[in-house]
Amino acid sequence: MEKWFELFRSIVMPAQCDGYGHMNVRYYAGFFDDAAWHFPAMAGLSLSELRARGFGTVVATMTTDFHNEIRAGELVLIKGAITRVGTKSFNYEMRLYEPDSMRHCATHKAVEVCFDTAKRQSAPLPEDFAAKLRAIALG
Repeated sequence: MEKWFELFRSIVMPAQCDGYGHMNVRYYAGFFDDAAWHFPAMAGLSLSELRARGFGTVVATMTTDFHNEIRAGELVLIKGAITRVGTKSFNYEMRLYEPDSMRHCATHKAVEVCFDTAKRQSAPLPEDFAAKLRAIALG
């Protein structure tokens, strides 16, 4: 089973670049945030089902490391993998590439916590959700 999933594709627009001519940090954050919404689908879970059951996820921690610049007119590809599944949270890693050369431009790591949307607090991952995440997790 594939463990690294294609989560997002885009292109870097000139307005997304800073005075140095490469994509500004705020757009990396947006691309990674958009990509992360696809993890449940990769595990066979629908966001509408999770919402109907009163659950969501919230980011507890995140780090981004920048390796190589990416410039206006270059394509963006983000691949990601679940790296750990706990009782209330799961970790993932995403890598942003320029897909023509597969130049690795940035790495983003985060911890998502299961969130009870009615109580507005963390909650244990529903067992079926956790099992599906474990099935696609690395290692």
